Amino acid sequence: MNSIKTETLDKTTTDSKATAKRSPRLNTNSKLFKTIIKAIEDKKGEKIITLDLRKIDEAVSDYFVICEAQSNTQISAIAANIEKEVNEICGEKAYHTHYGQHWTLLDYVNIVVHVFDREQRKFYDIEGLWADAVHAEIG
Repeated sequence: MNSIKTETLDKTTTDSKATAKRSPRLNTNSKLFKTIIKAIEDKKGEKIITLDLRKIDEAVSDYFVICEAQSNTQISAIAANIEKEVNEICGEKAYHTHYGQHWTLLDYVNIVVHVFDREQRKFYDIEGLWADAVHAEIG
């Protein structure tokens, strides 16, 4: 009897995970997505691309937003502007942030933002690592 309950629970858990992946929580028209893009553009972030990860089972979020900056000062300014605008407009705070001189990450769970300097972006090649994702250039 216990094995039947466990089997049913396992199937329910698997089904709910599959359903969550099939029905995305947000898209490129969401307020959060648009606010992040505008905040990057306001601080002159360059080569903005998005990776749509919603159809990749192993993905940790729905989207990655990647951009680059000319200096570590600009990386900080872009990241700070994203945090400020998202908090003011969407009422959300990043789940996790990692500020670095050459790469800053802002994790909004459904969207993870990467702000790189040019060399680190080439080195880590996130676009190549997630080549199965749908890529879109912004601007």
